[in-house]
Amino acid sequence: MKARKIEIKYEIHSIGELGAEDRKLVDAAIEATQRSYAPYSHFHVGAAALLENDVIVTGTNQENVAYPSGLCAERTALFYANSQYPYVPVKALAIVGISEVNGMNRTPLSPCGACRQVMLETENRFATPMRVLLCGKEEVYIVESAKDLLPFAFDNY
Repeated sequence: MKARKIEIKYEIHSIGELGAEDRKLVDAAIEATQRSYAPYSHFHVGAAALLENDVIVTGTNQENVAYPSGLCAERTALFYANSQYPYVPVKALAIVGISEVNGMNRTPLSPCGACRQVMLETENRFATPMRVLLCGKEEVYIVESAKDLLPFAFDNY
């Protein structure tokens, strides 16, 4: 038997420590939460993707009574970006969650497995790392590549 250990490197920042470009992206994700459709979970998620051409596109979670027919904010933003700007890499993606009861998540919000796979596919499509900002009220975790969030990703290449 062999045993191996997987480690990822990530930075931890307060929102106030972010540079102007990252702060603008986080603010766009926060603002996007206001457009989410979450009548069942009452948990509003916003994602903002910064493209290589400096355009920011956003997405929100979209729930449906016929669960699991809804869609997460991360996939909404990335599919929109890939549809509207099919030849432009995504430089960074910020993700924020806000509960109707508790407000913005205290700790950074982490994407589901399906979203991680789509994030990795987007990164692989352009052969360009995509920085990911996982945002909470108190801290923002920044990883330099979506690959760090899904070390055993499905890969058909």
